[in-house]
Formats: sequence, structure tokens, C-alpha cells
Amino acid sequence: MTDSHEPDEQQQRTASPVDPKLLDILVCPLTKSTLRYDRARQELVSEEAGLAYPIRDGIPIMLVDEARTLDDDEPIPEAVKADR
Repeated sequence: MTDSHEPDEQQQRTASPVDPKLLDILVCPLTKSTLRYDRARQELVSEEAGLAYPIRDGIPIMLVDEARTLDDDEPIPEAVKADR
């Protein structure tokens, strides 16, 4: 069984690139903090919110409802947990 959050090799090869200018201006819709681009998982990660927003066909999906919660090895700050 594969991890559903991990893109397979085919997805990684065919993933549409995200415009670097877009990455420079996007912020987390919840916290307004900067995002880290995770190329391997095709996600934009908000460390402050503890969320990872998916990128589909080169388009970041910046909806909190579509974001996944970071794993235990990617801790969510206590301040953000309290706001949920």
C-alpha cells in the first residue's frame, strides 16, 4: 500500500510546474504567513498553520478545506491548534 499523500513517479514526472512568481506572492489564507514549496509532494506548506495546500495541474488549491494537516513529524504550533 502506498501513502496517499505521496505522488507516484508518474505524477512527479507529469506534474505541471508552478509559476515562481506565483509562489512569491501566495500566502496562507488562514495565517497570512509565507509558504514553503514542497516539490516532491506538490504542496505549499504553511508551517505556522500546520497545513499543506495541494497543487493540482500546476494550480495551488488555496482552500483550508482542501489542505491536509501536517504529519506528527511536521508539528502544528500550539497557537494554531488553539484557533481551530
